[in-house]
Amino acid sequence: GDFILVNKFDYGLRLPVVHSKLTEGNAPRRGDVAVFRFPDNESVDFIKRIIGLPGDHISYYTRRLIVNGEALKVEFKENYSGQGTAQGNMRGGEVYVEHIDDNNHIMMTDPSVKFSASGELIVPEGHYFVMGDNRDHSSDSRIWGYVPEENLVGRAFLVWMNWDFAGKKFNFNRVGKKII
Repeated sequence: GDFILVNKFDYGLRLPVVHSKLTEGNAPRRGDVAVFRFPDNESVDFIKRIIGLPGDHISYYTRRLIVNGEALKVEFKENYSGQGTAQGNMRGGEVYVEHIDDNNHIMMTDPSVKFSASGELIVPEGHYFVMGDNRDHSSDSRIWGYVPEENLVGRAFLVWMNWDFAGKKFNFNRVGKKII
């Protein structure tokens, strides 16, 4: 239910429609929350966390990430209790603080899910490996592959509104939250 602000200049200025890059901008970093055109249907924007940069070796086993041979540090925070009507189905999820480079962020796993996509790969040049923070309920690079650099739209940085679609009401507690 989050409505977010996106810095569309952070990864370089692009022409609309043709998406040609006019300026370089900053290189995407591990841990950035990026908005991108979905590779299988470029008319749809997706938002996920960048986990792997071009050339990175990514492994994901037993719900834990290893990037270039280094296991990401995770710290258990709490069991998810849910807020609002739509989030109630995730009660019992395990919430962690995950550390990737200089970014500490919240991610969640769901022990009731028996299968979690796993494996290892090397991110090809010009592409990024992305994952959702709700790991067991995310359609991401583990399922459909890499995000080409030219599909990057920008870096998400702030929640400007939240709407609980199931409860049909605003959630003002999330307004102004930084996206990290």
